[in-house]
This record gives sequence, C-alpha cells and structure tokens, in this order.
Amino acid sequence: MEDKRANGDTSACNGHSKAKDVDVRVWCDGCYDMVHFGHANSLRQAKALGDKVIVGIHTDEEITKHKGPPVFTEEERVKMVKGIKWVDEVVLGAPYVTTLEVLDQNNCDFCVHGDDITMTAEGVDTYHLVKSANRYKEVKRTAGVSTTDLVGRMLLLTRNHFRQGSAEYDIEKEVTILKRQIKSHPGSSNMGQDSAAKSPWTGCSQFLPTTQKIIQFSDGKSPNPGDKIVYVAGAFDLFHVGHLDFLEKASKLGDYLIVGLHTDPVVNSYKGSNYPIMNLHERVLSVLACKFVNEVVIGAPYCVTEELLEHFKIDVVCHGRTPIALENGKIDPYAVPKTRAIFELIDSGNEMTTERIVERIISHRLEYERRNQAKEKKEIEAFEALQRQKQTQKAG
Repeated sequence: MEDKRANGDTSACNGHSKAKDVDVRVWCDGCYDMVHFGHANSLRQAKALGDKVIVGIHTDEEITKHKGPPVFTEEERVKMVKGIKWVDEVVLGAPYVTTLEVLDQNNCDFCVHGDDITMTAEGVDTYHLVKSANRYKEVKRTAGVSTTDLVGRMLLLTRNHFRQGSAEYDIEKEVTILKRQIKSHPGSSNMGQDSAAKSPWTGCSQFLPTTQKIIQFSDGKSPNPGDKIVYVAGAFDLFHVGHLDFLEKASKLGDYLIVGLHTDPVVNSYKGSNYPIMNLHERVLSVLACKFVNEVVIGAPYCVTEELLEHFKIDVVCHGRTPIALENGKIDPYAVPKTRAIFELIDSGNEMTTERIVERIISHRLEYERRNQAKEKKEIEAFEALQRQKQTQKAG
C-alpha cells in the first residue's frame, strides 16, 4: 500500500515529525459555492495526501467582499461539503487568506489547494502565508468546470441552444462507448479535456472523463448478500442540497443506494427549455461524490422496467415529491414498481430545485455577470504576474 506521507510528509511541512499512529490532518478551504465534481475531485486528491480532510468554508460576507455574492448561503454550502464522501470535518468561518493559526487551531499539518491561483480583492495570493511556511501542497485542478463556468452557462441559456449541432452529438452513442470502456479498460489515464469539444446542451467546451476518473469516484463496493437495495432515478442536474437531502432519506430505506441517471436528451424531453445544465458525464461524477450513493447507472431508462429491477435485485424504488412526467404523455415510468408494491414517495423536506437555482442566477443576472467579469480579469492579471515572476527567476 502506498504510504500517504510519501506525498504529504508532515515533517517536511511543519518542521516536526509525527508519530505514525497519529492521523495526518489535511486542511482545505474555499467558497464551495455551487459545489460540483471539481470541488469533490480536489478533496479526493487531498484525502490521498493524508488521513483526515478538514474543510474550511468562507462566510457569505467574506465571499461577497472578495468575489461578489455567492449563489448558495453558507448553511447550504456547509451541508453540501459535508455530503462529499472524502470530507471528515467542516469548519465555517475560515479566513479568506489561509493562516498558520487556522492550521494549528484545527490541528492540521498542511494545506492543500488546486493549482489555480486565488487572490483577495486587493490582489494578494490567499495562500502566501502557508506557502512561505512550507505547509502548502497543490493538487491538479479539474479542467472544464468551475462555479463561474456553471453560472456562465445559466446566464447564456437560450431556447435555441438545444437545437444547435444536435445532429453531431449522439449522447446515446457516448453512453454505450463509456460503458464499454469501463468494462474493458479499468486502468486508463487521467481525465483530459478536448478543447474542440462543444456540447450543444450547454454551449460550453466539456471534458470527457476517463474510466479511471469514474473508478476513482466510485467506492467500488458491491452489495452484500441480503442487503436491501434502493433505487432512485432522475436528472440530478446542478447537484444541490435538495438532491442531497433526498438521497440521504432514500439511503435510510435500505443498505445500498443505486442512482439511475437519465441521458441529456431524455432530461430535456421532460424538463424542456435548456436543461440539463450539466451533461451526463458531469452529473455522473457529481452524484458519485455523494457519500450516500453506492452505485450509478449511466444512461438509465426513463421507465423502471422489470429487467432493471431483476438485474440489480432492487427491493425499493423511490421518488421525491416533484411531479412525475409520463413517458410520451401516456406511460407512468413507475408503473412496474407500483404494481410490485415496492414504490415509495419521499419528502426530502427541502424545497430546493435546479430551476430555483437558475431563478436565483437570472434574478441577479447583472450582479453575477459583473462578478464573473471581475473574476476573469483577476485571473488574467494573476497569470500574467506569475509569468513575469517565472521570467525574472529564469533571468536571475
């Protein structure tokens, strides 16, 4: 087994050795607004560098000061981060500039962040203190997704978006290829991004995750003999606190939770307009990162069939209180589990929906556009400053 300290040696990070039977505690912090699989992937990599991951979350006030208003409240952001399978503890009120004091207060050995540059409103590197003290480590940022990107997708939505290039984009074919790859090539390389790939569903360049990335997100465990298996299905677009609360309640109805994810065309057929915001591949990783989920069916049929129930040996099928659209306007997609008397409705107790998130964005459209433009400008300035620094070092 790989020694976690090979990449996260605490003696090198904080100046003292640590007994091997003591957990290596890793600190991560950030806004975690509109938590997505990019956040989850960063936390997964952080977990590989230690034993416990402690996540510090900035308050709404701090975020507004440095970046503009967050989409989600601090209470919603805390709940979402707690729902990620690689997180052990969550601390609200983390300072925007990470200090040695906050690491020590939370008994953390070092801080981990992605390899993108983050700065305060004044243009200060938010990790300069821990970097100077050699208590900072970087992991690879997940290309192709960010909160700014997701907000931008919603701001750019137009009704014609789904019709653009639809003849070129065969999601059913992609699902078939993806399933075949998972079965045949479990050891493929890291996630990549084809800069030329353009999804008609969002109008943004999208990466195609490798089978290895899906394996990294999956817990890889099959149900034990005698386990009660629960099945739910849906879009799970822009994975949010409403989804999280629903999945937590569904998981309590059995021992093993399987989530069926519908393809992009199917989601669009019953959601209409510009949905889904995230493509199938992105939604797969978002759901797999949830600690209540054991398995995901990629491209699940809209109607829950006898074959599906038998194949996965499903004992309970659940749905939330949201309306159930009939297939072709006639067929109840849950007719079979209802006939078997294994269908249950769940009240998550949470009113959040993907549509409400979009409403939040649209209602504050100008404010969010200004935020995104300011963030892009700051990132360009930070990149240029880094390039100048590298050139100076090379010249010296």
